Amino acid sequence: MSKLNKVLSLIILVLVVVSCGKDKEANFTLKGNVKGLKKGVVYLQKDGDSSIIDLDSMVINGEPNFSLQTNIDEPILLYLKLFKNDGEEHYIPFFADKGITEVNTTLKNFNFDAKIKGSSQQDLLNEFTDIMSRFNDENLNLMQANFLAQKENDSIALDSIIRKSNTLIKRKYSYTIQFAINNKDSEVAAYLALYEMPNANPIYIDSVYNNLTDKIKTSLYGKRLSEVVNKK
Repeated sequence: MSKLNKVLSLIILVLVVVSCGKDKEANFTLKGNVKGLKKGVVYLQKDGDSSIIDLDSMVINGEPNFSLQTNIDEPILLYLKLFKNDGEEHYIPFFADKGITEVNTTLKNFNFDAKIKGSSQQDLLNEFTDIMSRFNDENLNLMQANFLAQKENDSIALDSIIRKSNTLIKRKYSYTIQFAINNKDSEVAAYLALYEMPNANPIYIDSVYNNLTDKIKTSLYGKRLSEVVNKK
């Protein structure tokens, strides 16, 4: 092979490598801070077909700031996982879109103290979870009341608590359905119908799906919701 051909071959090889590198260039970055964390490992993860997939990771050693990256094709729910060798798994779910998302939390209350800022989908999910937390508080109060009623063998109070619990479940489903329908142009709507209403009447699931925009119906969660709807 002549020197010219060797040079040309080398140039082509370099161009191919550079091109492949650009194809794999990260288009999503998760930046964050875990106040109080001195040592541990943070992971960026997503759901796989049968297991959780690690997308990126970073060892924390003294500095609580971190930056994790990956490439995503469309808005998707990802997880920030913290491993701190305490025998427990600590996760923060969030909706990612191309660009930068910021997570600030604490070591003491990793999940509950999380403040997430990034995609429009995450803003919408924040709105939903804020309301859901109120329902969860009501549920905790009913659980405490149920415990006391059982302890005192108060059947009348127990019957009342059961009715209130059933009503609360219906209210949660009703709110979730209406929230999804009102936000039919967001991937969050399809996601909520899939994972927040597992025991809802199929009619309501159909209603959410039928109200989705065409764009959302062809999204990751829209396609999964379509599969669920078609199986019922």
